[in-house]
Amino acid sequence: MSTESWSASRPTEVHRERGEAQGGPPPGVLAVVFTALFLAGLVLSTVLAGGEPFPSPFGDTAGIVAWFRAHPDAVQVSGALQFAAAIPLAIYAATVSARLHRLGVRAPGATIALAGGLLASGFLACCGLIGWTLSRAEVLELPQLVRALQYLAFATGGPGHVVTLGLLVAGIAVPGLLAGLLPRTLALTGLVLAAVAELSTLTLLLDGAALLLPLARFTCLGWLIAAGFLLPRHRAHARATARRGSSGGPARTGVTTSTGITTSTADTTGDSVGHSHEEV
Repeated sequence: MSTESWSASRPTEVHRERGEAQGGPPPGVLAVVFTALFLAGLVLSTVLAGGEPFPSPFGDTAGIVAWFRAHPDAVQVSGALQFAAAIPLAIYAATVSARLHRLGVRAPGATIALAGGLLASGFLACCGLIGWTLSRAEVLELPQLVRALQYLAFATGGPGHVVTLGLLVAGIAVPGLLAGLLPRTLALTGLVLAAVAELSTLTLLLDGAALLLPLARFTCLGWLIAAGFLLPRHRAHARATARRGSSGGPARTGVTTSTGITTSTADTTGDSVGHSHEEV
């Protein structure tokens, strides 16, 4: 390679390496950590409570207070792990939003993902701290306060967390579909799950709608893990995915010039895919 060619291509390689270094932690790993901490809180608290699940907020006050007084350790562990799970969720939202911007997404989707993820993280953190408060002996002496705090924990960790988690999913799924950043089936599934999560708002009006909460919560967790691992790092990968989705065939290859710039052998159709991707 000539000196001119090396000097022209070297800055591009250095810029790419710096971009990789600033990409943040892998979002798929963050989603796994968040899910593991959240599930650990559910499992460990149930084990510490002798297999008895958390009481429903729609039950009678005497039974609820008796459960919390009998299992303060389970409540404390659950609250601590829920609070811990909120941290990787916030980092996930920030990382995915930054990656979408880097992939050329200029529509509100990336910002919606960031806002939804931060709100979901904040609600979960509040739920964990309220749960920890419910484990204190002084609080457990006041039945009406226990009842009020349990309602607040349910509201923040239930519809508050799940509805905003749906915003995070939608913020990733929409640009993932329109720009071809994610497999079409996964992106469409994300839109359906986001809709179910938003419908769980009805829990605040109808007690029976609470069944939507675990359905939306756990399916969204699985979706976020898959999206975190499948969301591409490079714009070239995203364009190849978009071309495969639009043509049904393999991506077209490019020719690398002596200056290190890759020119595509695709016709104007391929160029239009790239431009439309940058404007999504």
